[in-house]
Amino acid sequence: MDKGLNLNIDDKRSKLLATARTAGIWYLLMAISGILGFLILHSQVYSANPEQTLSNILEAETVARLRLLLELVIIVSQALTAIWFYRLFKSCNEWAALATAIWGTVNAVVIMVSAIAMGASIKIALSSQLLEDKIISIDVLSNVISNSWSVGGLFFGLWLIPLGYIITSSKRMPVWLGRTLIVGGVGYLLSTIINYSGVTTGSWTRILTLPATIGEFWMIGYLLIFGIRPVTKEN
Repeated sequence: MDKGLNLNIDDKRSKLLATARTAGIWYLLMAISGILGFLILHSQVYSANPEQTLSNILEAETVARLRLLLELVIIVSQALTAIWFYRLFKSCNEWAALATAIWGTVNAVVIMVSAIAMGASIKIALSSQLLEDKIISIDVLSNVISNSWSVGGLFFGLWLIPLGYIITSSKRMPVWLGRTLIVGGVGYLLSTIINYSGVTTGSWTRILTLPATIGEFWMIGYLLIFGIRPVTKEN
C-alpha cells in the first residue's frame, strides 16, 4: 500500500514538474518574441511620423510582416502561459490562479488589437489608395498600436500581482521572486497611469517596470531549471 502511495505521489510530482517547465517554455517564448518584436523590430517599422512609417513598410515589407508575426507569437504565448499558470498554481490558491489566468488572457486580447492594426497598416500601405489617405490611415493605426501596448501595461501589471501573491503565500518558489513580481506589477500599473495622466515624464518611469523584468526572467529560469517545490508541512 505504501509503495503504491509513493508511486502515486511521485507521478503527481512528475506531472507538476512537467506543467511547470511547459509554463516556463511558453513564458520564455513570450519573452523572446517580445524582445525581438517590440524592442528590436518595432522601431524599424513604426515611427511617430506616419510618412516615415509608410516608407518603412513599402521599403521593408518583410520586416513589417515579421513584426506582425512576432506580435501574433506574443499573443499566443501570453495566452498559453496564462493557462499553464492556472494549471500549475490552482492547487496552491485557485482564486489567485484564476485571476492570473484572466488578466494574462485579457492582456493577450489587448495586444491582439495592436496586431489587427498592424495587419491593416500593411494592407493600406500596399494598396492603391491616394498617398494622403494612406498617411492619415497609418497615423491612426500607429496610434492604436502604441496605445494598445500602453493600456496593455495595466493588465500586464494586474497578472503579475496575483502571480507574485501565490508564490509568496505558498512558498513553492523563492519568496523574494514573488515579492519582486508584485512590486513589478504595481510598477506597471503606476507607469501606465502616469503616462496617461498628462504629466511630462522622462525615461525615469521605465525604472518602475524594471522589477517586473527582473522577476519575469527569474521566474522563467526557475520554472525551466527547478520547476516548482513539492508540498511540505512548512508550505
